[in-house]
Amino acid sequence: MSLAVIQMVSQSDVLANLAQARRLLEQAALAGAKLAVLPENFAAMGRRDVADIGRAEALGEGPILPWLKQTARDLTLWIVAGTLPLPPEGQPHGKSNACSLLVDDRGEIVARYDKLHLFDVDVADARGRYRESDDYAFGSNLVVADTPVGRLGLTVCYDLRFPELYSELRAAGAELITAPSAFTAVTGAAHWDVLIRARAIETQCYLLAAAQGGVHPGPRETYGHAAIVDPWGQVLTQQDQGEAVLLAERDSTEQASIRTRMPVVNHRRFFSQGAQRPASER
Repeated sequence: MSLAVIQMVSQSDVLANLAQARRLLEQAALAGAKLAVLPENFAAMGRRDVADIGRAEALGEGPILPWLKQTARDLTLWIVAGTLPLPPEGQPHGKSNACSLLVDDRGEIVARYDKLHLFDVDVADARGRYRESDDYAFGSNLVVADTPVGRLGLTVCYDLRFPELYSELRAAGAELITAPSAFTAVTGAAHWDVLIRARAIETQCYLLAAAQGGVHPGPRETYGHAAIVDPWGQVLTQQDQGEAVLLAERDSTEQASIRTRMPVVNHRRFFSQGAQRPASER
């Protein structure tokens, strides 16, 4: 099994969450995963000291980054670290981004994606009001990186509602796309499955949707339903609630066949500014 997504029910205790994540990543590695995706906010949920956590990590005084690098080395595993708060590089006292890191099996950070779309939304749940921009700065760049399982595009949670991002990742060569998430129970029940399947179908990519699935401080309840979706939109594996390790194989031959039989990239008629058009249109 080359791909793994992790579902957690993270709480406010960072060290306890890291211990839980380590145990789940060990299961993924033992099952043969080459790359594993942790959920959004895997290291902490319900904390109001996001700035302090991010500053400590940037200054080398926090536990999360050393744990992440050591775990990747110990397990010889590529890890997408859902999200953690990190200020911009070289600005340890700046406002943190909701940052998704790609770490290789030697423990080196090879890519950083700062969440582009922040969840500033009113939801009909016990919490009611979500304003991620109070704690986080907006990202500005899309990120694609090469991995042993294919060329990987990075996204996070609320990004799923913005298909133009996924089209650009496909244009940049993505074959797999991560979507570590913490969807609310309300918005997840309404939209999660259709969004992850649609983004996979549109891009003809594997969609690796790690998730939080349960009750957290805040109060907050997350939808769960972590999943791996193939380029035809089939849900290969899914878990409704609670912690889980989900595994699937990437079939690169079938993926190439899907893209050949239905060459949607060549059929696109609308392009963002600067996007590459097919040769026939240039």
